[in-house]
Amino acid sequence: MGIVVENTDSVERLNTLLHEYGSYIIGRMGIPYRARNINIVSIAIDAPQDVISALSGKIGNLDGISVKTAYSNVQSDE
Repeated sequence: MGIVVENTDSVERLNTLLHEYGSYIIGRMGIPYRARNINIVSIAIDAPQDVISALSGKIGNLDGISVKTAYSNVQSDE
């Protein structure tokens, strides 16, 4: 999941959402891009597709935050 943060006022809500889904998150990397005054966040997540879609939708509804999700074809052990 790739997230671009253009409105830092939404960061607290973004972090709250990521915390709520923390049990699915494998790793997270944030990169401040000071030259463009944005932040880029990369999330690796292992979850059912409906969970990923729900999280992506909630993030996408935040003001000044864009999200794109890429899925792999790796099957769950469940």
